[in-house]
Amino acid sequence: MKNIPRIYIEDNIKPGITIPLTRETLHYLTRVMRTRNCLVFGGGNEYSATVSDDDKNLIIGEKTSHIDPSNNITLMFAPIKHTDDLINMATQMGVARILPVITARTVAHHINWGRMQKIATEAAEQSNRNSVPEILEPVKFSELDLSDVVFADERVAYGADASTDFNTDKILIGPEGGFSDTEFEMLDAAHARGVSLGKTILRAETAAIVALAKILK
Repeated sequence: MKNIPRIYIEDNIKPGITIPLTRETLHYLTRVMRTRNCLVFGGGNEYSATVSDDDKNLIIGEKTSHIDPSNNITLMFAPIKHTDDLINMATQMGVARILPVITARTVAHHINWGRMQKIATEAAEQSNRNSVPEILEPVKFSELDLSDVVFADERVAYGADASTDFNTDKILIGPEGGFSDTEFEMLDAAHARGVSLGKTILRAETAAIVALAKILK
């Protein structure tokens, strides 16, 4: 079944119902993929589906045995120039929620979040997930609950101690210019755990994936 295209539909799917087909999805299935069969998913479940004879609907079939490989992690990050790459990769890593955080050094303030949601949906379809991560409304750093947070700590590259406790479902990645002194003070005061990402300073999108890999292993 690995060659069958996967389409995100909605979270309330069940066998026997019909879902109206968009022109774009119909074209993708019948013209690009040259098939009338697909898998549809949402809400953690996956189902077989077939294009109706009149090309207007998807007929939902039985639920498959595929278990959603996603996790319960919330990725908190400062929006960056390559936010689209970060969301694509984080979705592939299975995160449940994506929370943009406006820090003192955040420079990317005009992100098209509708486009980011589409990128997350396409990445979920391609990465064998049964769910699409929720992209939450941006919040200010000062509004964050920093308890039980693991964050990418660039200070470790300069000799600071790093935590080895990765037991969390909240990961925080700073902006391209790093956290400010005040933000580091707030993180330390909240006993957030700074983790090492190596001896080099990584780009923000790379740092997010390295941090996720540490948490998930």
